[in-house]
Amino acid sequence: MISIRLKDGSQREYPEGISLLQVAEDISPKLAKNAMAAVFNGKISDLNSQVKEDGCLELLDFEDERAREVYRHSSAHVMAQAVKRLWPESKLAIGPAIDKGFYYDFDSGHTFTPEDFAAIEEEMKRIIKADYPIVRKELSREEALQFFSEHSEDYKLELIEDLPEDAVISTYQQGEFVDLCAGPHLPSTGRLKAIKVMSLAGAYWRGSEKNPMLQRVYATSFPKKSMLDDYLQKLEEAKKRDHRRLGRELGLFVVLDEGPGFPFFLPKGMVLRNELENFWREEHRKAGYQEIRTPIILSRELWERSGHWDHYKDNMYFTTIDEGDYAIKPMNCPGGLLVYKQNLHSYKELPLRMGEMGLVHRHEMSGVLHGLMRVRAFTQDDAHIFMLPEQIIDEIKGVMDLVDRFYSLFGFPYHVELSTKPEKAMGSDEIWEVATNALIKALEERGMEYKVNEGDGAFYGPKIDFHLQDSLDRTWQCGTIQLDFQMPEKFDLTYVGEDGGKHRPVMIHRVIYGSIERFIGILTEHFGGAFPLWLAPVQVRVLPITQRSQDYARQVVTELEQAGIRVEADFRSEKIGYKIREGQLQKIPYLLVLGDREAEEGTVSVRHRKEGDLGAKLLEEFKQTIVKEIKDKVL
Repeated sequence: MISIRLKDGSQREYPEGISLLQVAEDISPKLAKNAMAAVFNGKISDLNSQVKEDGCLELLDFEDERAREVYRHSSAHVMAQAVKRLWPESKLAIGPAIDKGFYYDFDSGHTFTPEDFAAIEEEMKRIIKADYPIVRKELSREEALQFFSEHSEDYKLELIEDLPEDAVISTYQQGEFVDLCAGPHLPSTGRLKAIKVMSLAGAYWRGSEKNPMLQRVYATSFPKKSMLDDYLQKLEEAKKRDHRRLGRELGLFVVLDEGPGFPFFLPKGMVLRNELENFWREEHRKAGYQEIRTPIILSRELWERSGHWDHYKDNMYFTTIDEGDYAIKPMNCPGGLLVYKQNLHSYKELPLRMGEMGLVHRHEMSGVLHGLMRVRAFTQDDAHIFMLPEQIIDEIKGVMDLVDRFYSLFGFPYHVELSTKPEKAMGSDEIWEVATNALIKALEERGMEYKVNEGDGAFYGPKIDFHLQDSLDRTWQCGTIQLDFQMPEKFDLTYVGEDGGKHRPVMIHRVIYGSIERFIGILTEHFGGAFPLWLAPVQVRVLPITQRSQDYARQVVTELEQAGIRVEADFRSEKIGYKIREGQLQKIPYLLVLGDREAEEGTVSVRHRKEGDLGAKLLEEFKQTIVKEIKDKVL
């Protein structure tokens, strides 16, 4: 018998060799039905795996990211099987799960088109209905090479040849279909429910232009049709909310051919941007930050000293000044370090918090540029905190509190990820361990759950990333906290300690918006252009019904302007219904309709963007209401 401890702490005994699926069925048939994979003794496994030792078991359903990956990777195998049935000469490349879906790359004599999607989906449904067991088999290197050679799967042969000599090589079979795969997978194809083939793209084998161009078929899958329908509906909604279209229609921003990757902000976009920056400055002043500004161009020697030249030069722009080499800054931190060095600091001054709205430039390939989401020039809301070693935990928690204040204000839920030492990194393993443990301690003291991304830290230190979730259930990595022991060493930063000697401070790099431009793009799509009142470029539009009410309309505009409200009037000789529709299309929060009665009584007829007609209100009453709503930053 073997002993299995469950996630709730309970313990059960089973005969050796029982499968994880059988264990799940014994615990609860419903649990077994919903389970897609398991974690046994820390390793994610197929439910069909047999248990031969004592251990801890966690069963994963679709709510868990790891289970979703298993579900969609199994879906990719089903799609590949369908394509092989329909076009047998197609050769298999790779088919991973990705965020919200999966893809498979094929080398096929058939050119796929959207007209093929229905046939692929129907064949996938037949495979799902057949409910083939998905069976894992381990092979020797020779067996694997022989099998895929006999089936003319050249890309699989290349993958096998590149595996380490001691690698475990496995295949998964469902019906007649066999694929090279490490797994894990669902127990059978019948576990899949709702599938949808989405789109096509070209992709070089292994991402190299020297290799063949393959055909990539994208798709998605969910365990319920209602979940698929909801996802597809949100995709349609995302198209309507595309920030590039809304930016132009609402007069916020444009990206022009004359400056690819370099956005232009229009007057209304500048209002939105300035409100975000004003709020940032106000909150940072309250949190004890001082604002600085550093140059856009700095010498090559500085970038070599900071390590950016070695780790980042492919993404930098360069220039020559007076026969010397200079670079346009891709990051703000070296400038912040130079500001710190301008004075001799005492331990009594620390922590020293310095914030900067710093314009940076990074070279991006033209193919990845995307509105405000991926640009070549953007403003980071950077801050650098210089502190004593014993202040690290409190300062990290302070940044977490500030991030929470910002994201909560905009209605963004978020989750946290911890990234550890990358392959190319500065500094010793010991320093990295100290820094990583400090981040972990801060997260645990604040009671925050987090996911670990091994090897994904910055080259100078581990980091905590904040991933916010928008109204369409998409996630965006915006805020970050990076703990750095390296830069203070490289730039010889010191402070005078209590003992009168010189000591090395520790440094935090952090952003909250991340990039102002990208954050505006996210906000535009999150709110569909209907920004909260305090952010709206135009907060009120006054709509006189006739020429007789235009003088009163001007009076209303003046009073609202004097109260600090952003207001404009539509004096065009159009019908009032047309003016109202125009105001609604411009997503203006409040429309004030003014006729003869309103002029006589000193009232305004109020139409709210969401709530519709609110009826007549005294102008003074409306003004007080809206001023309070702006001040309270109501969503």
